[in-house]
Amino acid sequence: MSFSAPTAPTALIADDEPLLRDSLQRSLALLWPELRVVAQARNGREAVEMFEIHRPDIAFLDVHMPGLNGMEAARQIARQAQVVFVTAFEDYALQAFERGAIDYLVKPVDEVRLADTVGRLKDRLAELPQRSRADGSQAALEAVIDELARRMARPPGAAAPTAGGLATDTGPLQWIRASVGSTLKLIPVDEILFLRSDEKYTLVVTAEGEALIRTPIRELIERLDAQRFVQVHRSVVVNLHAISHVTRGPNETADLHLKARPEVLPVSRSYLHLFRQM
Repeated sequence: MSFSAPTAPTALIADDEPLLRDSLQRSLALLWPELRVVAQARNGREAVEMFEIHRPDIAFLDVHMPGLNGMEAARQIARQAQVVFVTAFEDYALQAFERGAIDYLVKPVDEVRLADTVGRLKDRLAELPQRSRADGSQAALEAVIDELARRMARPPGAAAPTAGGLATDTGPLQWIRASVGSTLKLIPVDEILFLRSDEKYTLVVTAEGEALIRTPIRELIERLDAQRFVQVHRSVVVNLHAISHVTRGPNETADLHLKARPEVLPVSRSYLHLFRQM
């Protein structure tokens, strides 16, 4: 076993969604300032490689990753670290948490739920010198991995993802539903300054804060007011009322500056025509 001292815990985050990796790292920094995230990995194979280099105490592993999935990565590192699975599919959860061998987080990760995980991990790290407990947990962990692997082998569609962030299923979008801590928050669309997305998740940003929802930006843009919201980059949609000014960049690009946030948003060449008259 290579668990390190509980006074200097370290962690690895593996997920193919960069927004989720960054969001989880920010939440961990707030809830567990002593924890050092020593590496982020984009897939299971990279997770194993990073683990071999950094030997963290904890590995947060997305269940579904390209190449080597979270289950396969866990089998290779589980005897050497505490493993927390992270997934978009709620019905994979169940016994993993109950057996206490590992924890299990559903995307987007709720901070209140993550706080419980942090408490559980602290307790587990404190118990590690008791070798018999660690061995018992390892047996339970391997049983959970076997169960999850069987569930992942089910035909496509057998495990449906949880509901996305849209407040209604049809019609113009008036507000977006997002979990912020223990609160289900309804964000009026008029308050949104911009949206930033990767393939599956979207960061919803207002003047007061931000929330991560599991709805791709291509679905959101179809239901937003086209007179107010425009796509300026393949991963960015902005509220025109939120823009302070535009600065031109090299190679037919530009940057958008906002009135109420410090972020600078990129405008790609394909969308620059929207701002030629500004």
